[in-house]
Amino acid sequence: MERSAKNRYIAPRYTMRTAIISDIHSNLEALTAVLSMIDAIQPDNILCLGDIVGYGANPAECVDLIRARGIPAVCGNHDLGAAGVLEEEQFSEAARRGLEWSRKYLSSEQLEYLRSLPLTIDHPDFKAVHSSPDVPMEFRYLFQPLDAAESFDHFSQYLCFVGHTHRPVIFSHAGVEHKIMKDRQYIVNVGSVGQPRDGDWRGCFVLFDSERWSVNHVRVEYDNNMARHKIIDAGLPQKLGDRLMVGV
Repeated sequence: MERSAKNRYIAPRYTMRTAIISDIHSNLEALTAVLSMIDAIQPDNILCLGDIVGYGANPAECVDLIRARGIPAVCGNHDLGAAGVLEEEQFSEAARRGLEWSRKYLSSEQLEYLRSLPLTIDHPDFKAVHSSPDVPMEFRYLFQPLDAAESFDHFSQYLCFVGHTHRPVIFSHAGVEHKIMKDRQYIVNVGSVGQPRDGDWRGCFVLFDSERWSVNHVRVEYDNNMARHKIIDAGLPQKLGDRLMVGV
């Protein structure tokens, strides 16, 4: 099925601090907690790297919140799966069940919104994409430095922000880094708001300061037990709820 969305969005120049979120996965409790923390920090802008829906029990509410806040977003594979753009065979059984369930609770307008999201957002300081800048529509996973190595030639900025793996990390040409420096290229995975998989159950996002040229991963506690019970009560696979308690 062909994409109806535009593939690339040129962003206006952001100033100073940008909060970047990703992989919400219909977890309303995590999203509201993270946005509350972001509001307390008061960055100049917020950006979303996709997978607003999937897995969790509040797809419509999460889509509505992102839209109501006017947060620019790129599309994730679960967003396109729910919208019927990606074939369900590309997803695991649990993910397929989440997509099928989500589709029932998303309006035609919400589905069209997900379908219309661009693959990338380009800004003078960074590129934003859900998975990888080299083949964004293939949704390739960047787990290790070798996975990221072939992506560096596919963005001209010094920074590329990604999600998809649900694991916060900073890659450079040399490997894994803990901070960024001027005039060097980095791929920064911002982690996951709604389904972390790095052993820390708390929601995660990135705060990028273009003046100080710094990237910080921020963790936020939320009511993961409530999110778990919603998943189970909805009849979704229990493991989708259980994993929220341990961050795997």
